[in-house]
Amino acid sequence: MNFLSVSSCCLLLLIYVLQCTGIEGQRSRTSFGSLSPVSTFGTNVQKITFGAILPKTSLITLQRQYYKRLQDAVESLMKNRQAKYNFTNYYRIAQAQVVLLPLAPSPTEILSTLCNQLLVKDITTILYMTNSEIWGSNAASAQYLMQLTAYIGIPVIAWNADNIGLDQRMVDSRVLQLAPSVEHQVSAMLSILRRYSWHVFSIVTTDIGGYDHFIQAVRDQVLLIDDFRFNILDIYLIKKNDRNEIRDELQALAVSEARVILLYSTKEEAQEILAAAEYLKMTGKNYMWIVTQSVLGGGADYAPGEFPPGMLGVHFNTTHQRLLDEIERAVTIFGHGLELFVNDAKNLNLSLSPNLSCNGSAETRWTRGDIFFNYLRNISLKTKYGRPNLEFNADGTLKYVELDVMNLNNIGMWDKIGTWTDQGIEIKDITWPGNSPVAPMGVPEKFSLKVSFLQEPPFINLVPPNNETGECAVSRAVRCKITEPYVIGDNKSSTGTRIRYGCCAGFCIDLLQKFADDLKFSYELNRVEDGNWGVLINGTWNGLIADLLNHRSDMVVTSIKINSDRQAFVDFTVPFLETGIAIVVAKRTGIISPKAFLEPFDTISWIMILLISIQVAAFAIFLFEWLSPSGYDMTLVPPRDHKFSLFRTYWLVWAILFGAAVHVDIPKGYTARFMANTWATFAVVFLAIYTANLAAFMITREEYHDFSGLEDRKLQNPRLHDPPLKFGTLPYGNTEAVLKRNKPRMHAYMAPFNKSTPIEGVNAVKKGELDAWIYDAVVLDHLVGEDSECGLLTVGSWYAMTGYGFAMPKNSKYLEKFNKKMIEYRESGDLERLRRFWFQGACKSQKNKRNISKPLDVNQFMSAFLLLGCGILLTVVLLALEHLYFRYCRQHLAKTDRDGCFTLVSLSMARSLRFHHNDRRYLYNHCNDPMCQIKRRQTLQEVDLTKSKLRQLQSDNTFKEFDPKFRQFSRTNNTPNETIIRTRDMTKSITTTNDPTAIMTHKIANPGAVSEFETVL
Repeated sequence: MNFLSVSSCCLLLLIYVLQCTGIEGQRSRTSFGSLSPVSTFGTNVQKITFGAILPKTSLITLQRQYYKRLQDAVESLMKNRQAKYNFTNYYRIAQAQVVLLPLAPSPTEILSTLCNQLLVKDITTILYMTNSEIWGSNAASAQYLMQLTAYIGIPVIAWNADNIGLDQRMVDSRVLQLAPSVEHQVSAMLSILRRYSWHVFSIVTTDIGGYDHFIQAVRDQVLLIDDFRFNILDIYLIKKNDRNEIRDELQALAVSEARVILLYSTKEEAQEILAAAEYLKMTGKNYMWIVTQSVLGGGADYAPGEFPPGMLGVHFNTTHQRLLDEIERAVTIFGHGLELFVNDAKNLNLSLSPNLSCNGSAETRWTRGDIFFNYLRNISLKTKYGRPNLEFNADGTLKYVELDVMNLNNIGMWDKIGTWTDQGIEIKDITWPGNSPVAPMGVPEKFSLKVSFLQEPPFINLVPPNNETGECAVSRAVRCKITEPYVIGDNKSSTGTRIRYGCCAGFCIDLLQKFADDLKFSYELNRVEDGNWGVLINGTWNGLIADLLNHRSDMVVTSIKINSDRQAFVDFTVPFLETGIAIVVAKRTGIISPKAFLEPFDTISWIMILLISIQVAAFAIFLFEWLSPSGYDMTLVPPRDHKFSLFRTYWLVWAILFGAAVHVDIPKGYTARFMANTWATFAVVFLAIYTANLAAFMITREEYHDFSGLEDRKLQNPRLHDPPLKFGTLPYGNTEAVLKRNKPRMHAYMAPFNKSTPIEGVNAVKKGELDAWIYDAVVLDHLVGEDSECGLLTVGSWYAMTGYGFAMPKNSKYLEKFNKKMIEYRESGDLERLRRFWFQGACKSQKNKRNISKPLDVNQFMSAFLLLGCGILLTVVLLALEHLYFRYCRQHLAKTDRDGCFTLVSLSMARSLRFHHNDRRYLYNHCNDPMCQIKRRQTLQEVDLTKSKLRQLQSDNTFKEFDPKFRQFSRTNNTPNETIIRTRDMTKSITTTNDPTAIMTHKIANPGAVSEFETVL
């Protein structure tokens, strides 16, 4: 069981004892009443006692020094000749109850000391003083003691130099800390960083007591500073003790950008950490280590040999002499707090005797201890040499602290080079790491990288420099070296290499330059000599991968793809773009299809229109005309002047469908006409759909090989096509390696058609030399977009998805830096901005290659057929209404229409009221000739009209006989009207009509026409 577990158990035990048994003291009934007089210094003086927990020592001399310093401090308060303290009139400070505890007491020892040696003496305050050289060793025991005193309400004035493990923010804390706190040390360390403009740093700590408090203090202080930006790169918790294992834990720190490191550990742990750091080359002139008091130790004289010269630290004195001075200062604080308590009028009759004990039944907590602690915390003591007064913050820590800034010189000794206070820091005469004359920059120095590349637009475009100046005229281009082989002599028996310089620009160059700006490095660009990407041939790598393995370059920057073969030998950064294997084909201009006018509708739709809809419409119109009383009226002989038959119905239907301006015969039946109008509406909808869709098919088509991908059967079996398909790829690249491994038959077939560069392959496709070119998808999309004629398309899905990355040798120290930055660029959108800049093209790739027009099926214009069907059903209803009218309604309407008012509404209705089409005389047939029957029917109609006219004339003559004006006119003109009695002139034309309105009009215009009708009859 560890110390903290034991401490917790003992604390619970103490709480249980105090709650069950209470606290019993040697208290009188007036313990909290008026003060009892004690005869020593006055009549009304109460004895008051404080306890002192001091470091245990076997030296009697040191023990005597403790007692003497305590006694001198008390006497100085009680017998101060310069200033008489008012509390001496009421209290007499008795001899302190001193307890000597070992460095790391057990919880049992702490509990026993508190109950059996301190509480029994009725102490008011506890002085807790330690100056351990083993930092962090007594943190747990000190924390346990503070928890116990806080529970029972006893104030504590502490000076434990190893207070790094104490949490002053503990709830109900009753501790005044005279030693500088961890927050003070952190503030001093950050002040050093601000002085030299070191913005970026890392933290290294062990699991020493209070390490989490130290880390939290750093974070809190960084957030509180507004005028200076700090950046905590990483926090490393060292858990190992072996030096070699510590190296492994510090490996990430060695490759990071941190050059300023804050170290918190013990001195012994720091020795191992700094030895491992020296092995990893982290103690040179570019690195600055800043350590806490726990690393320096109490004396801060000689440092271990593992400590690098130039490191800095914060320090305060923890010697034995300083311990004695702090004892005296703690007693003085106690006296001044007592003075404030007495001077408050409301405390005149209050006692400061806790009267607590671990045995008996009484109060479990001294509630008045909280009041007395507030007075202790509010004291303000004057100090020497013009320094600020001694005061405390609300959490019990010192308000004004002074720390020494230490520097390790070249002979391994700590020198005091300055001081830190809350007002600022003063430093002079520093020995810098590596005996450098200037301070470290705090950031990595620029390093140089040899970078290999292979051009491939748009990742890297290789263009010649200016002929006159030799500089790069292209914007955003950098100078790059190109090593090329050449033939020596005319016999071509020997070759050599020559170097020339060009200009490189593109996506990868911009990305490399951004890395260089952010990571502070320079680079030299060299084109790979053999011009290959890098494949494994007979166990040997070529191209870019060979450059890395042979240490000719530190990094490969281009559109090199990540695959398993390469990853086994080199490392890749985080991918900056995703890609795969795609296919590019050429678009060929075709001709308009001869059957393009039929393509707007599919076959079923045309069948529905031509073989069903037209037939149904024609038969429906003719059927309704035959059934209509205004038409055939279900007879086999057409009515007079009726020029409508089944074939003429077809002519009408076709004329309406295509809107032809030709002569047509229309039906006479109401229902047949309505059905014709329904068909006309259907025709309008049909023609609108047909015309709109026809435009998509009456265009010149673009034909191409629409492969679905590398799995397409036409690519798997190219010889089945006539002629056989021809396609290729780039040799010695990732695409060829993938095809060779996964599709050996296809790889063997396409080998004769391979081209040396992607541009050659694409040009061969455009010229028709190849049917397709298989290569990297992103590169092909770019080439398609940049094609001036927009005659290319990428087709099919991507195969073997992978990504582009920068390649480095295995275990490169730069890999982690580049990965972090690459992720930052992806999250901030920098990669996307670069992609949009370099991958824009005027032509579109496969994603928006074209909209394919498909014939419309029946379901897409079913509404037109529904319209036609509903029209037929409605026509049937109108046919029934028409028959009801002729059978039942017409005879009643004829009786009421004496003046021909229905003529204004409908001429056909007016005729139907005056002439019965179902007269039996019209049905009597004396001959078999249809024309004879039609002529006879017309003659009978004229007879009926003439009789009707005679009746009208007779009525008019009767009216004239009774009219007085007419009579007078007759007497005056006795001569008969010659016009009336005149013989019929057979040379005049005879008017024949079956329209009653025409008869009426003719009557008014020419009364003599009546005799003409009569003569004809």
